[in-house]
Amino acid sequence: MLGKARRILKNTYGYDSFRYGQEKVVKGVLMKRDILAVMPTGGGKSICYQIPGLMFKGITLVVSPLISLMKDQVDTLNNLGISAAFVNSSLSKEEFIKTMRNIRVGRTKILYLAPERLLSPKFINLMKSVDISFIAVDEAHCISQWGHDFRKSYLEIPKFIEALERNIQVAAFTATATPKVREDIVDKLNLKNPLAYVDGFDRGNLSFYVEKGEDPEKYIIDYLERNRRKPGIIYASTRKEVDHLYSYLRIKSFSVGKYHAGLSESERKDFQEKFLKDEIRVMIATNAFGMGIDKSNVRFVIHRNIPRDLESYYQEAGRAGRDGAPGECILLYNEEDVGTQEYFIDMNEELETKMKKERMKKLDAMVNYASINTCLREYILKYFGDKRIKNYCGSCQNCHVATDVVDLTVDAQKILSCIGRVKGSLGGFTITKILMGEKDKKIERKDLDKLSTFGLLRHYKKDELEEFINYLTSEGYLDQSAGSYPVLRLNEKSFSVLKGEDGILRKKNEVISFDYYEDPLFEKLNDLRKKIAQKEDIAPYIVFSDATLIEMGEKKPKNRWEMLKVRGVGNQKFKNYGEIFLNAINEFSEEDLEEIRLESTIDEKYLSFEKIENLRKELGLKISHDQFKESLIKNLFTKF
Repeated sequence: MLGKARRILKNTYGYDSFRYGQEKVVKGVLMKRDILAVMPTGGGKSICYQIPGLMFKGITLVVSPLISLMKDQVDTLNNLGISAAFVNSSLSKEEFIKTMRNIRVGRTKILYLAPERLLSPKFINLMKSVDISFIAVDEAHCISQWGHDFRKSYLEIPKFIEALERNIQVAAFTATATPKVREDIVDKLNLKNPLAYVDGFDRGNLSFYVEKGEDPEKYIIDYLERNRRKPGIIYASTRKEVDHLYSYLRIKSFSVGKYHAGLSESERKDFQEKFLKDEIRVMIATNAFGMGIDKSNVRFVIHRNIPRDLESYYQEAGRAGRDGAPGECILLYNEEDVGTQEYFIDMNEELETKMKKERMKKLDAMVNYASINTCLREYILKYFGDKRIKNYCGSCQNCHVATDVVDLTVDAQKILSCIGRVKGSLGGFTITKILMGEKDKKIERKDLDKLSTFGLLRHYKKDELEEFINYLTSEGYLDQSAGSYPVLRLNEKSFSVLKGEDGILRKKNEVISFDYYEDPLFEKLNDLRKKIAQKEDIAPYIVFSDATLIEMGEKKPKNRWEMLKVRGVGNQKFKNYGEIFLNAINEFSEEDLEEIRLESTIDEKYLSFEKIENLRKELGLKISHDQFKESLIKNLFTKF
């Protein structure tokens, strides 16, 4: 059966193999074992119950806490050609009747349910009449009072299972659960000899930062200025702070929405849908927002205030990078915010004294996290009982600070001087070749090898020098033009370095990778994805994830077989969108090739009609005379 599961994984979901944890859990479900699976956010929990659900004869029930999650999951499954539905309060009377009819006649393979639905006697009677394969409980930590997000409605799950009057297999899934909470889940759900799998809590694609004593609004403004194209979430402790920050960022012309319990249901729904569909970039919210949000392309999560405990923090921070691409998790720590959380605990009349003491201990652990100078990732993993990281992870703020700092001012001056001498007319690729002393026809034709900066940094490796230029750009010491062929230009900070008024101090081994949101091909594919999503009224990441688009941009597949090798592209996805994205990639490659031809050939400030036409024919370009002339004029203005 595992072989069939792997074929579904490849053909339907577009992945060549299961992750280790996924395969172990899927195998356990197929063996009809009860399951307790603790897998990190983005670890692919849903596949662990969806694929067995497709293989089993009957219907699979999935208990899920939030309406938004159900809609996302069902949209994704339907997009893959899988018959899925949900039942919750958002359905109209007509939609509910249609869904019930499909369940009765066996047209639905996977059904998502709000826990409140399990209280309905009519629904229980319906479920008694259908063949249920098994029940998956998502966000299973909600059933435990010792967890950070206890929900009374989850206590109805075991009652519902008992009311079915038959043995039903149960699989419980969560991303954040301490050993005590895991024991409580097994007990409350009456799991029978369960296969307990803890995949570890490490999210290797996430980087963690704690900024102490910063002015929150100023920090957030500066961060958003550097990351205007990236989707993200900013959490604040109170509705008042959410409203204030929302208004402030709107004034500063940022694309933002807000979410808290004080808004009407229609307002919350409107902001949430716009965020999911990339119509707004940043959501500002209280902790009322986010559990179960399946938006995979969140690139950063900023906590404006310290959360109440590490469980909450790690779950909220974990909404970054669900697609496996890089994400940043930033906590802004000010001591006065601790008092706010203490007040919330003390004023909660529903909590017994014993539970209040437990909450205070959890808050203390959160404060310790914000205060330590050792590895942030290791602290989180130890808290959850996972001790795989030892002392140094290399990707959190404290581990970065621990490395040595070197003065690279002189080398930076050489780079800036080179860019100044070519008057900001060249991109990073050519600047690198000049500084490394590499000659080609273009460099010789333009006499770039005669520059005093030619070969000044030949002791660098090519990728090291390219990365250093990326670093100077990312830190604002260089400006980069927009468009498919960006050039580097000096700015005020550049001249401060050239004059010796400012220095470049950098940590050893610090790497600034290329920001794919600035890559013209990724931008083109991203725009195409958004247009398709708008037409189909679904979230863009349901079409393809950021990680899939990144891989397309790197591999540049030329045909169906190459496209199917990209992670996240299965047969159904290719049928839906493959040709459209292949055409976009191939068109981009052709434009790129013709631009290179033009750049290497044009060396006159003016060309007659005959010369233009002869050059177009000589290069064998497919574009018309007028298109070629327009490109030529644009190129002449750029180069001369």
